[in-house]
Amino acid sequence: MSGPLRLQGISASVGYAEGPLFDLDRIAASYVGKATAAEEKAALESAIASAAARLTALIQTADGDAADILEFQIAMLEDDALSRPAFAAIGTGQPADVAWRQALDAEIAGYDASDQDYFRARAADIRDIKDQVLRALTEDSDIQAPAGAILYGDDIAPTRFLETDWSSGGGIALKAGSTASHVAMLARSRGIPMVVGLGASPAHLAGIALLDAEHGGIVLSPSKDDIAAFRQSSSSFSMRRDRAGTFLARPAVTKNGTVVRVQVNIADPSEVDGIDIATCDGVGLMRTEFLFGRTLPDEETQYRAYRKVLEWAGGKPVTIRTVDAGGDKPVPGFTVEESNPFLGLRGIRLSLARPEVFRVQIRALLRAAVHGSLKVMFPMIAVIEEYRQAAAMFAEEQAALAARGIAHKMPPLGIMVEVPSVAIVPEAFAEAAFFSIGSNDLTQYVMAAARDNAAVAHLNSVRHPAVLRLIAAVTAFGQREKIPVSLCGDAGGDPASIPSLLEAGLRDLSVAPAQLAMAKAAIADISV
Repeated sequence: MSGPLRLQGISASVGYAEGPLFDLDRIAASYVGKATAAEEKAALESAIASAAARLTALIQTADGDAADILEFQIAMLEDDALSRPAFAAIGTGQPADVAWRQALDAEIAGYDASDQDYFRARAADIRDIKDQVLRALTEDSDIQAPAGAILYGDDIAPTRFLETDWSSGGGIALKAGSTASHVAMLARSRGIPMVVGLGASPAHLAGIALLDAEHGGIVLSPSKDDIAAFRQSSSSFSMRRDRAGTFLARPAVTKNGTVVRVQVNIADPSEVDGIDIATCDGVGLMRTEFLFGRTLPDEETQYRAYRKVLEWAGGKPVTIRTVDAGGDKPVPGFTVEESNPFLGLRGIRLSLARPEVFRVQIRALLRAAVHGSLKVMFPMIAVIEEYRQAAAMFAEEQAALAARGIAHKMPPLGIMVEVPSVAIVPEAFAEAAFFSIGSNDLTQYVMAAARDNAAVAHLNSVRHPAVLRLIAAVTAFGQREKIPVSLCGDAGGDPASIPSLLEAGLRDLSVAPAQLAMAKAAIADISV
């Protein structure tokens, strides 16, 4: 390579890393076919068992979100529905590796097609399962990355992340990937720098690389000047992060004394085990999609999950979003296939179209409400009739629980402000108990630009005047009508966006737990 090569992507986990590139996409060993179908079947059974054993060993040292990912993978491996098509293909004469690869690729395609971040993240899990079984089939042992390496490739498996020793530094640079993937979530919780969406590289790359995951770029074959500038930026970032840590236990207050509520976003109840409730003002968004995996969760499963978080919060508010499943097939018996799921039957639309599923969640929420300060919000509201229908179903289920003498409580019912129709005419939704601005989807819809598509990522900015004007209008309306307004999108935890959000009138932000300290530090630097 004649000089430095600079690639630009999207930051998935902020930080800096300098080290040798390690190729994640090396060619795997080839499988040696067996003589009979019975032997092929036995080889695949053995490989599945071997992969499950490896995951079981890995789970012993995992906790929280990492343990949840591994448990999901083990459950998938043990599910006959996943392997049945592969064994059927072996019966028709296919070798075990081809049969397994084709069966899993079909499963992966269904998840990849989703417009929902949660389900696309599950595709990476299944891809990981596929590769682990193929590795076991070929008896291909992993080559470990050197200490402090930057792992570079199309994507990275969760197990590869968990098996890597990050104590000497290092980072992740992906040509594809997603900011919403499980590995991105793991990287943020552990402070590992990660950039996604770098695109195809011109040739096989090697040597030292500089990963700037604060601004979403990587420099390959850097010059001495590149290295010097990089180290200065890295040092500055470390100083800012260390200073931010001192704000974690304090209330969030601006320079001129304005108090700002800072809550957390969670995707799984186990996440609260690693959060001190004293460091936040409650839960501004609890996603419930984690419960809707390959099967529909029953009422008791949901009730226990909600109760756990409410009891942890100790009286501070917990805002739970009803299931925001996408319009495709990852949840059998619930979601549907559509030509354009992004604009289709998703969020509250899907819940209202599947009342028998929605009512189970409603009952679990009503029962859990007695254990804390619960608020419930509906996603993807576009017209007031959707809110009224959902609220009526809550009233009906409340009456049914009362008739049976079951303990329950009606929580305040609010809406997500993420469809432009709500942000433009908020007065039409004044009967909602509260508004929560979903800046991720609102920005995507206003700017017509997906946030995890590197080609249009520059357009997807909450700081665009059109997006900020809508946020300011909703906030001003809420203040006039005494309707609480908060923001629960990624922008709430972005130090670069926080000044604009406070300027727009917001005083209640909800952020990823790993962003709490930096968000509070950013607020302390602002005068409003």
